[in-house]
Amino acid sequence: MQIAHPYLLFLGDVPDALAAKTAIGIVDWRRDWCIGQTRLDGCAADTGLPDRTIQEGAQNGARTMIVGAVNAGGLLPGHWVDSIVEALDAGLDVASGLHVKLASIPAIHEAAERNGRMLFDVRHNTETFATGKGTKRPGKRILAVGTDCSVGKKYTALAMDKAMNERGYTSSFCATGQTGVFISGRGVALDAVIADFISGAAEWLSPAREENQWQVIEGQGSLFHPSFAGVTMGLLHGSQPDAFIVCHEPTRTKMRGVETPLPSIQQVIDMTIACGKLTSPDIRCIGIAVNTAALTEEDARSYLAGLSAEYDLPATDPVRFGMETIVDRVSQEFGAP
Repeated sequence: MQIAHPYLLFLGDVPDALAAKTAIGIVDWRRDWCIGQTRLDGCAADTGLPDRTIQEGAQNGARTMIVGAVNAGGLLPGHWVDSIVEALDAGLDVASGLHVKLASIPAIHEAAERNGRMLFDVRHNTETFATGKGTKRPGKRILAVGTDCSVGKKYTALAMDKAMNERGYTSSFCATGQTGVFISGRGVALDAVIADFISGAAEWLSPAREENQWQVIEGQGSLFHPSFAGVTMGLLHGSQPDAFIVCHEPTRTKMRGVETPLPSIQQVIDMTIACGKLTSPDIRCIGIAVNTAALTEEDARSYLAGLSAEYDLPATDPVRFGMETIVDRVSQEFGAP
């Protein structure tokens, strides 16, 4: 998949920033690839990019419109179709991370055909995956896990990969969701893989490396989420992590989209170790990454200090404070680069 940039990011009329996390993630990590956002009336999300109409985006050099919104089930709302057709008629390719294939919608398919434009469905791939085998492979791996979905697992993995490379480790980021694929240019959207092959896809994504080489793997869902735990379990077994980082959002009491109470960080640590031992007997937690956006800086520092003391682990906000303390823990546990 070679998706041309600059990007124009389509946010539709999503109700909050979390529903636009694909677009926001692209801006945070690939802002230089983006020239603006386009929104429908009632949109409550904002990437901070200039608002442009689709025509203005095309006139300013956009080459692809990214459908930068997500929703439960990965469906494409019917009232978004006209905007996608307009983008195709304006000469843009269109890329989507939703489950529904763009070309399966007749109006979109016809617009792409008549304009000679490309449609990219990054949640779908042409790879054929084997079932997972669980055989120990060389190289070292870190997996981001979560107390919930949408708590910062992708940001944690990207920030950890960056910090490790800056420290002198040889590290690579492995994308397991649509936004990560947009950011890295490679990956597998695991929630679109047939269940029997999720662990095999995770093995394919993080193959054998030299023993001193690291892969930092984007997490998905949560072992405690009744909707998405199946994907999380397959990723845990297939990625075979030597270490994991627990990601958390401190203001939630229920898991996103359901009535299930949020698990504690300790429950996530214990369950991840218990389940992860199947393919990685020495799996261990090396830190806690917290999305403290809802806290003042003073409160965030106090909260993180409390977590660090309680769990005897480094605790940080990857965006606010960086990942250096967790990289320090890697050095202590596994050796310097």
